Amino acid sequence: MSDESRPSPAGAQPSAPVAAVIPAAGRGVRLGPGAPKALRTLNGTPMLVHAVRAMAASRAVSLVVVVAPPDGAAEVKSLLDAHALPERTDFVVVPGGESRQESVRLGLAALPPGHDIVLVHDAARPLVPVDTVDAVIEAVRDGAPAVVPALPLADTVKQVEPAAEPGAAEPVVATPDRSLLRAVQTPQGFDRATLVRAHETVTDNVTDDASMVEQLGERVVAVPGHEEAFKVTRPLDLVLAEAVLARRRLNDGF
Repeated sequence: MSDESRPSPAGAQPSAPVAAVIPAAGRGVRLGPGAPKALRTLNGTPMLVHAVRAMAASRAVSLVVVVAPPDGAAEVKSLLDAHALPERTDFVVVPGGESRQESVRLGLAALPPGHDIVLVHDAARPLVPVDTVDAVIEAVRDGAPAVVPALPLADTVKQVEPAAEPGAAEPVVATPDRSLLRAVQTPQGFDRATLVRAHETVTDNVTDDASMVEQLGERVVAVPGHEEAFKVTRPLDLVLAEAVLARRRLNDGF
């Protein structure tokens, strides 16, 4: 389907420029003491820089807004200035809030007019392939107000009754059909007006932006995710991420 004939979300043009918001204000306590999670290095380069490059690798993305720790915007700006980033993409750094939800809202507020498609991407997913980014953008341009990349679950999932105290056994109450479940990744893509309305309307503490759009009653669709778009949360994830980078260097010949 050509860009001219493809349906698009209300207010968005099929060829409208795309902006990406990367909330990077979290501390990442599960990785242990040290720098904020987004500033931990992979192959000598901060994860945040890898994440920004992953968004800028899409030719559709013309602006990346990085939401920094409230007291660390200048440091993050200097960090980005010190690394080679694609010249065709503009970068803005703004201070974040106390929660991920507030940080995304502040990132949205920093967007100039004209960027009618918005991606929200975790800084802790530094290795998402550009094909996944483009697939999300394409689905928004095809008319979906909200799009998530997702993978089928490999493990059986159990629903449990929470333990009365930490470390105690948890009674299993159900085994959901895993063929109907997906593990959701980022970037998540949105019609900008829909995402702004979600952040103006939904006050619950949520774990992703798509669930906010769901609460509006809007349609959310899933496109295939990628195994390399995993979230770096634990020390073991850092080891895996380094292995992925090593394989990429080998395959790319540098």
